[in-house]
Amino acid sequence: MSGTLLVVNLIVAIALMIALILIPKLNPAISLVIASIYMGVSCGLGFVTSIDTIASGFGNMMASIGLPIGFGVILGQLMSDTGAAKVIAKTIVHSVPNKFVLYAVAIAGFILAIPVFFDVTFIILIPIGIAVAKEVNKPLAYVVGALTIGDGIAQTLVPPPPNPLAAADLLHFNLGTMVIMGLIIGAIATVVSVFIYTKIHDTGFFKPEKDMNPNAELFSEEKELESDKQPSFLVSFLPILIPVVCILTGTGADAIYDETPMVAQFLGNKIIAILLGTLCSYLIGYKYLGRDKVEASAGEALKQAGIVLLITGAGGSFGSIISATDIGNALVTTLSINSGSVIKVLFLAYFIGCIFRIAQGSGTVAGITAMTIMATIAPSVSIHPVYIALAALAALAGGISVGHVNDSGFWVVSNLSGFTVTGGLKTYTVAQIIMSISIMILTLLFALVLPGAIG
Repeated sequence: MSGTLLVVNLIVAIALMIALILIPKLNPAISLVIASIYMGVSCGLGFVTSIDTIASGFGNMMASIGLPIGFGVILGQLMSDTGAAKVIAKTIVHSVPNKFVLYAVAIAGFILAIPVFFDVTFIILIPIGIAVAKEVNKPLAYVVGALTIGDGIAQTLVPPPPNPLAAADLLHFNLGTMVIMGLIIGAIATVVSVFIYTKIHDTGFFKPEKDMNPNAELFSEEKELESDKQPSFLVSFLPILIPVVCILTGTGADAIYDETPMVAQFLGNKIIAILLGTLCSYLIGYKYLGRDKVEASAGEALKQAGIVLLITGAGGSFGSIISATDIGNALVTTLSINSGSVIKVLFLAYFIGCIFRIAQGSGTVAGITAMTIMATIAPSVSIHPVYIALAALAALAGGISVGHVNDSGFWVVSNLSGFTVTGGLKTYTVAQIIMSISIMILTLLFALVLPGAIG
């Protein structure tokens, strides 16, 4: 089959997937599998081979990151329920002068969003944000934007959330590199994005009389029921710190030793690293919640994890089909990509992510699909594949794709903040556009200056 026809079939498969999500509103996982079947059959694999390839792709993806995702979700839920997440947030926010408080809010969101889902992190932090806005006499829009930026960037770039966790497997590089580059670019992008967002809102961009819902009931930190016992900041931070240190230990040992010591291999394994963090969160939970509540918290977390695992696995199925059709060579030829086409490849990854993000809203679907397609091109480009992952993930933060009304995060932020639709667009959407472009520009700069990456 000609390369052009393979590319056409890929475009049709993508269009079919998006149509099935938007029109009959099928679950994204089901839509991914149907698109995979079409892709396999239309490209000559046949029905039987296509189904076998889809099944093996799902299994391989789950074997690689299924357990880490499940453990990560439990870790995040326990941090939320024990109050550890709130302790971290309050400590960070209250440790800086008022003029830097928006950056502190963003950093708090950044740190908490590493183990905790975007929605949960925002719910935890918005009462604190409201109190901070009153304390520094700033409109709530400033704080909401800062929270959105920090929360969204970490969720997009730093494992263990599904997309950055899957990036290393889909594009075949060390997870420690994803952690290092995600933290570096993410932290810089957070500060830059908050600065730009603040300058935009200093112009009077947000109009409270039009953009706030006068009937909204906002969270109040004072009304929250606080536990008599809460973990200290250090104890609260351990479930986040342990996995990061373990993964980086493995990465560092790989760089130092010709043959990586067994202990470093063990600790650096993503399953073990995140498991240790999860066990730590259990120990904290036993002390501050009790055994029964810990069990209930973990059970609730697994309910949330189910759909994420299904979509991620289905993304692996689609990737397996794409690999089997050898569409990578077709894309390289059709797009005239060579080892020097760094900028072209990074913008292609960004553009594909944007298409999926604006069309159906789900960052998980957009990220997995974009990275799956780009994995076929990555070997032909003379930069570390982490940059291709970062470019694809940058699109998920909003970009030209814009996080808007088909994005669940938009409604979480708007409703909990008491904003109208226009208020949500001026805060959540604007913040997402800024952070997306910031991440993409930083990725381009790092790829051109440091093509081998760090780690």
